[in-house]
Amino acid sequence: MRQRSYKGEKSGMKYPVEPKLSKLAREIIEYGQLAHEIGSQEVASVWSGIEEKMQEAIIKLNEMSIDQDLADREPNELSAIQSLRKEGPRRLWDSLDMTVYKDKLEGAILARFAGCTLGAPVEFWEVHEMEQWAAYIGDSFPPLAYWSSIKNPNDIRYGKSKFYEYTLAGMKGVPVDDDITYTILGLLIAEEHGLDFRTEDVGKSWLKYLPIACTAEEVALNNLKASIPALEAAEKNNPYYQWIGADIRSDAWAYLAPAFPAKAAEYAYRDAYLSHRRNGIYGEMFFSAAQSAAFAVDHPEQALRIGLSEIPKACTLYKDVEWALSVSKEVRDYKAARAAVDERFKGMSGAHTNNNACLTIFGLMIGGTDVSKVISETVAMGLDNDCTAATAGSIVGAIVGKSGVPTHWYEPFEDTVITYMNNAERFRISDLVERFALLAKQSYSEV
Repeated sequence: MRQRSYKGEKSGMKYPVEPKLSKLAREIIEYGQLAHEIGSQEVASVWSGIEEKMQEAIIKLNEMSIDQDLADREPNELSAIQSLRKEGPRRLWDSLDMTVYKDKLEGAILARFAGCTLGAPVEFWEVHEMEQWAAYIGDSFPPLAYWSSIKNPNDIRYGKSKFYEYTLAGMKGVPVDDDITYTILGLLIAEEHGLDFRTEDVGKSWLKYLPIACTAEEVALNNLKASIPALEAAEKNNPYYQWIGADIRSDAWAYLAPAFPAKAAEYAYRDAYLSHRRNGIYGEMFFSAAQSAAFAVDHPEQALRIGLSEIPKACTLYKDVEWALSVSKEVRDYKAARAAVDERFKGMSGAHTNNNACLTIFGLMIGGTDVSKVISETVAMGLDNDCTAATAGSIVGAIVGKSGVPTHWYEPFEDTVITYMNNAERFRISDLVERFALLAKQSYSEV
């Protein structure tokens, strides 16, 4: 069947054709090993010459001129970002009704944890791989419950949880994941440094709590350990600063500023600046504002459009989110969603902010206020699907509240969540709700 073109549009960013560098690098290593095995004495000198050329290429790529007009539309300073926003409802509640807020908060947290836990064991699997695995083990697809079985059940994620613990039979609490860990770390940052925390305080908490990190977060953490200041930690040796790592840290700030998207986006900015720049920052601000708005709206689309009002209206992420919303009525299932994103973002990393943001949006628009459909369809789309399903779950969960989250998603959690943080590895979900509520009350009292 002919693949449908979604209005023939592709991302405004045209990606160069990558000349099979990964494949060539692997072959160079393998041919070198073979040459050594059959007696060559010159392998090291050849490899050294190639390494020098690679280092030269990195320097050249970093020194290349940039599109100044695009840079002006995508600033990194908060005041400049705010000056380029469109009009929006910066605050949706005049006061905080704790009963309403706690119900919605619990819904957001439970649906976030469910989406993440469903996606984690199949993170970055191709769609056909998930389909084939579901058929092999007899599970429905898209998955309407936690996986009954998973490959490599004894492999361990983040040094803590076996893959078996992400299945229904093996689950005893929310198993470890970075998306979930950063949610709780955001709470700890606010508790220990106050709601006026700075990016430098975020860096202090990372050094205290994070034993490991990935991509942009790993770069920033290593830079902090090398005594590079927090405000510069995202800028040295970091090709990942527009990837999804900041985006996945967005929810804590929304929980601290419910129905207050401008404040949530500001908190998110302070956090994102440690590890990201430009669209990487905007991803966290956008989703934090959208999750914040979700506490006060009836449908995910409303929350997403409010979220857009907190990032520069001419930035690349804004245009990509607008595109996803504009074609969402034509995207009716996970296959169509993935095809549309693959068509628009050909060549983009599968861990980038923008393509994954569009999958999150498609999941929310397909599922609406049905938590199960939102997270199952989003996971089925692939790419960074524990991240996308977690964020989508948080938004729909805040809209529907705890009563809107089917019990089979959270009963296996047993009110327990596990992280890989230093000396902060196990929490009660009910306790997290109370701790977020205490700070959210403070957030409103300071206005």
